[in-house]
Amino acid sequence: MSLPVLVIAANDDWPTDRVVTELTGRGVEVFRLDTADFPQYLGMTARIDRGHGWAGELATAQRTVDLSRVGAVYYRAPGAFQFPDGMTGPEERFAAAQARAGLGGVLSALECRWVNHPTFMARAEYKPVQLEAARESGLRIPATLITNRPQAVRDFAAAVDGPLICKPVSSPVLIEGGQLKTVYTQLLTADDLADLRGIESTAHLFQAWVSKSHEVRLTVVGQRMFAAEVHAGSEAAHVDWRSDYGSLNYAKTDVPDDVAAGMRLLMDRLRLSYGAADFIVDRAGRWWFLEVNPCGQWDWIQGATGLPIAAAIADELQGVAT
Repeated sequence: MSLPVLVIAANDDWPTDRVVTELTGRGVEVFRLDTADFPQYLGMTARIDRGHGWAGELATAQRTVDLSRVGAVYYRAPGAFQFPDGMTGPEERFAAAQARAGLGGVLSALECRWVNHPTFMARAEYKPVQLEAARESGLRIPATLITNRPQAVRDFAAAVDGPLICKPVSSPVLIEGGQLKTVYTQLLTADDLADLRGIESTAHLFQAWVSKSHEVRLTVVGQRMFAAEVHAGSEAAHVDWRSDYGSLNYAKTDVPDDVAAGMRLLMDRLRLSYGAADFIVDRAGRWWFLEVNPCGQWDWIQGATGLPIAAAIADELQGVAT
């Protein structure tokens, strides 16, 4: 009998629903939780001593799971802890720190298969770490500058043969005035380079523009790779395809051997078992690595191409050889 799989994700995350459905359809016991349910709707009891490692249980009003029996964990962007009304701001911050160290610490200590472990995800989310790991793994990367100094941008532009793009170093999403906004990749013009006011306000990432044929979303699950060409149908999508999903067309494609070898090395270096990587394919057919998201979306690619990504994630959690 297979061991339970612990799923840690937001309650309304529908791609996770597909993984849970895949697992339960195989007869696997699944215990799903959202950290937003702790401590009001999720209880934890965990004990360790000289004689044994962490043991105890997680419990909701309907279900429990024995921590010592968990065989694998699927971790995907759970919600923030929610505390009872009446706490002051400092009390909530203190309680959140205790919950993170307590619940998060016990879960992180579980010795089992992880897709992905949050410790390794946190490090891998740094773009500078990714780019160095990609370079060391033999993947082709665009020349990149991270700076808050306008003159450094001008010097970089003078040294690079061709246009530059600017994009966020971290998450491109922000909330302003109650509205969710996204900062997209921008192809810089001569006017932009002439007026770099605001660069000094924070870190910015600049890269040499790669003249592209199309892009590829490469989803890696364990040793398996699922590649989909992304063809832009508008000028905005050609610069950043996330800005115009409605114009995109997709097609399954093969991964060149050198790229596959480089990605395996990269995933090993970052200690990830899942990653959604983005590549530019230039007009000569060469693949250029842009980034890998350890919590990247995959469901819309599966829907558009039929690539069996949910099944591959379930395989990885069960330790099924492929």
